[in-house]
Amino acid sequence: MKQTRPTFAERLKEKYLTRSTYLSMTTVIVMFVAWEFVTATGLANKLFLPAPEAVWRAFIKAIVSGYQGNTLQTHVGVSLLRILVAFFAAVLVGIPLGILMGLNRDARALLSPIIEFYRPLPPLGLYTLLVMWLGIGEESKFALLFLAGLPGIIITTTQAIWSIPPIYARAAQALGAGSWDLIRHVYLPAAGPTILAGMRISLGFIYTVLVAAEIVAATAGIGWMIWDAAKFLLSDVVIMGLIVLGLTGVALDMAMRKIGDWLMPWEAKTKQ
Repeated sequence: MKQTRPTFAERLKEKYLTRSTYLSMTTVIVMFVAWEFVTATGLANKLFLPAPEAVWRAFIKAIVSGYQGNTLQTHVGVSLLRILVAFFAAVLVGIPLGILMGLNRDARALLSPIIEFYRPLPPLGLYTLLVMWLGIGEESKFALLFLAGLPGIIITTTQAIWSIPPIYARAAQALGAGSWDLIRHVYLPAAGPTILAGMRISLGFIYTVLVAAEIVAATAGIGWMIWDAAKFLLSDVVIMGLIVLGLTGVALDMAMRKIGDWLMPWEAKTKQ
């Protein structure tokens, strides 16, 4: 009997409309209904927790008319530029340092005190020093975001490289692999999933300090918009900004996972 190939719609449904997708959608719907309920019944003061439709109106107004001279698209674009530049810089610096520290005990002993010292420092305290050194322009903002994202990448990369069984490297060396071959074909593939997890965590840290980076001498940015609206008790704008910021973070995280599946197809197959 001839088997018919599934249509595009059937393949799409099989891939994305899974049990996990339905459960996630249920969570979002329940949260939205609860939000609507507490605002409609007066359980929450609308000055501090506006109704969903008020937040939606603030969203449309920010897109069409803008907020404080800039549209929502501009605010999001400015913040994403700062986030992505700092994140890619942290990746370019953090992964090589993590590999070096994972392979070399002396390098780990030299660099670990610096990373462990500044990693728990509060962003606002660190930002004051960066402003003194770099000024109130974009340099101090990029530096703060970069420093926020760097430790997560270095620590996870170091741990991933350190945890690789030495027999893998010895087997590759027995086949004639050099130092670069070991990094490219042994260490990075084996440590790739953990490094990707560290990159995702790092991106989250960068998001957590975005508002702090944008409160000084900024006139645009989603973090600045949230901070400025909070001063005037514009809770609808604040919540709208937080939702937009969260959605951009989810989108970037999904993009990173897709890139990880493309770069590490063997890891993606184990999840199926």
